[in-house]
Amino acid sequence: MIDILRDIGVIARALDSIANIEFKNHNLTRGQYLYLMRIKENPGIIPDNLSEMIKVDRTTASRAIQKLEQNGLIEKRADSVNKKIKRLFTTPQGDKLAEYILKENLYSNEVALKGLSDEEIKNFSQILNKIKQNTEAEWDFVKKGNRRNY
Repeated sequence: MIDILRDIGVIARALDSIANIEFKNHNLTRGQYLYLMRIKENPGIIPDNLSEMIKVDRTTASRAIQKLEQNGLIEKRADSVNKKIKRLFTTPQGDKLAEYILKENLYSNEVALKGLSDEEIKNFSQILNKIKQNTEAEWDFVKKGNRRNY
């Protein structure tokens, strides 16, 4: 059997490790760049939706959000209707760093997909999207306290 998920894991960990090293100079620690980018892409997102989007628990997301806020990269604003709801936005400093992160992401994509034709990239993207959907369904199932039958 070909262990595709192992290969995907190796790729993900390698790229995450590279990003963590390169973004360390910008006061971003382990994986915080993911949070910053998702907030940039989804201005006004609430923390619960952000943690679900990144597939981490609330506590992990809360720590990352707190550090990004302390570093002046994001800010929390009260919702206009329900003041208890805090919405997340990037600051001008966060926007500038997000541009840099986007450049790194584009470069990493270019390197990772080197040698593949446009058709191969399109097909691979479609297949990965199906894998992601299957995995997200399982993640939701397990997060709700269910057990999978092996």
